[in-house]
Amino acid sequence: MKKKLVLHTDGGARGNPGPSGAGAVVYDETGKTVKETSKYLGIKTNNYAEYAAVVLGLEMIAKHFGKAQCKTLEVTVRMDSELICKQLNNEYQIKEETLFPLYIQVHNLLVSTFPSVTFEHVRREDNAHADRLANEAMDRSS
Repeated sequence: MKKKLVLHTDGGARGNPGPSGAGAVVYDETGKTVKETSKYLGIKTNNYAEYAAVVLGLEMIAKHFGKAQCKTLEVTVRMDSELICKQLNNEYQIKEETLFPLYIQVHNLLVSTFPSVTFEHVRREDNAHADRLANEAMDRSS
């Protein structure tokens, strides 16, 4: 049986573009926090930060579990950005040029390391932990 993980990601920018941050937290199947991380991104857009948070979260899981074990995981990525979620699910095209390299980065992680990943949109209030991490990262900019 595959081990199931839930990864919550969030990114934000104060001003758009403005000082931005990304946060990610991964939970096991019991809802226990396995690991969390956040990163200040510099002056970026909200959408850039949302993508960066997905990359940050997947890389955190790969580092924590190792590439071999990641191939046996079922990961559900939950985010409150409907746009990014739909782009990652190939429902929407990517029109913002700066997002394409991040989309490719996510795609490459899926191909090389994570064969079983789904992306789900959640309401903002259901993403509070990742939101707090992203805000803490933005706070580090000042």
